[in-house]
Amino acid sequence: MQINKGRLKGTFEELSKVGKIEETGVCRPALSSLDKEASLLVAGWMEEAGMNTRFDHFGNLIGRFEGKNPDAPILMVGSHIDSQPNGGRFDGTAGVLSALEAVTVMNETGVKPYRPIEVIAFSDEEGWRFNKGLFGSRGIIGELEEGELGRKDKDGITREEALRAYGCQPERFAESEYDRKHIHSFLELHIEQGPVLEEKGVPVGVVKGISGPLWATLKLKGTAGHAGSVPMKLRQDALAGAAEVITALNSIVQDDPDQVTVGTVGSLEVSPNSRNVIADEVVLTIDLRDIDKAQREKCEEKLRRRIEEICEKHNLTYELREDFKNEPSYCSDWIKEIIHEACKTTMDTDAPEVMSGPFHDALTMSKVCDYGMIFVRCKKGISHNPAEFASFDDLAAGAEVLYQSMLQMVKKEVKGENLVKQ
Repeated sequence: MQINKGRLKGTFEELSKVGKIEETGVCRPALSSLDKEASLLVAGWMEEAGMNTRFDHFGNLIGRFEGKNPDAPILMVGSHIDSQPNGGRFDGTAGVLSALEAVTVMNETGVKPYRPIEVIAFSDEEGWRFNKGLFGSRGIIGELEEGELGRKDKDGITREEALRAYGCQPERFAESEYDRKHIHSFLELHIEQGPVLEEKGVPVGVVKGISGPLWATLKLKGTAGHAGSVPMKLRQDALAGAAEVITALNSIVQDDPDQVTVGTVGSLEVSPNSRNVIADEVVLTIDLRDIDKAQREKCEEKLRRRIEEICEKHNLTYELREDFKNEPSYCSDWIKEIIHEACKTTMDTDAPEVMSGPFHDALTMSKVCDYGMIFVRCKKGISHNPAEFASFDDLAAGAEVLYQSMLQMVKKEVKGENLVKQ
C-alpha cells in the first residue's frame, strides 16, 4: 500500500477539530468563518503536497498538481468539507483528504502525471444553509440559477453577503467558470452513507450511478384562530394539512414495489407557532429521489394530486416551488473498469457495484465530463449525524483505490481521452 494511513488519519483528526460538536460531530456551515478556517487548513496541506492553491469566486478551494502537459484536459478529484448542522467527520471530507493523500504520495515518489490534477473542495455541497446545494460545482460549469445570490439563511444573511465575507466577488463569477473542454474526467471518493457495503462485508465499492433528486418547498396557507373557540369543521388549519401531505408522501414512495424511491420532509416552519393558535401558514421541504427518472416523476405527479386534494379538504391555498431538480446519472464504464482493477490490486478481490441514493458533486460534473465514484464502508449506514463512522483501515483502502485509479487516469493514452463532453 502506497497510502500513508497514519498521515491520512492525522489529517482527519486535525480537520475534525474545526467546528467540532459533541465528541465526534462537526458543524461547518457553508461560507462561514469555520468553513474558511477548515479550507485554509486543507490549503496548507495541499501546498505541502506540491500543489498550487487558489480560492475561486464561488468559494471553491482548488489545488493544482501540474502535469507534463499543462494544456491537457485535467483530471479533477475531490468532494466537499462543509457539513450538515449536526454532521459527522467523514461526509465529503473523506473525498478531499483521500485525494490530498493520493497527490502527496505522487509528489513524494516523483510521479509526474501527463495531465494536470486538480483537487477541489467544492463550496456548499450540503445546501442546508441557503436551501440549495451543489453550489460550487454548479458554479464552475455555469449552472447557477437566477435568484441564488438572494437566498437567505436562518439569520437573514444572503448568499451574496456570505460570499463577500468569504472573500469572493460574485460579479467575477465568469472568471471562475471552466471551459468544459479543459476537464477530462472527474473522480470522487465518499463514504457510502448506506448499509450495503457493511452487509456485504467489504470495505470499498464501485458506484454504478447517482439517484436524481427533486427538492421542493411547499407553503400552505390557512387562517389563524383561537385553539379553544373555532369548531373543527370551520378550521383552515395549515398544520393539519401539512401533516396529511407528509403522510401522503410516505405512502406514495412506499408503494414503489422495488423500494428504491425515497421521500423526506426534513424541515418544517409553523406560523404563528403558538400552542393555542391554529396554524395559518406552514412551510415544508420535500426531498424525492430515485435512480429511475420515470418512477420519480410518477411519484411527483401523485404527490401533486394529493396536495390539491388535501388543500381542498382543509380549505387551504398553497404554493409549490421547485428548488432543485437533477437527472439520475450513471458512472462512466471506462472509469468503473479502472476502479475495479484498482480494487483487485488493493484488496485482491473485485468490489461490488452499488447505487448512490444521496447526490454528490459528481452528479453535477457528470453534465460536462465522464465521472466515477468510489464508496467506502460506513458503519450501519449512518450519516449526517455525529455517529457517522468509517474505520481508518477502510478509508486507507479506499484512498489506495483512489490513488491507483488516478495513476491510470492521468496517463496520456488513457481511455476516455476523446470522451470529454462538448
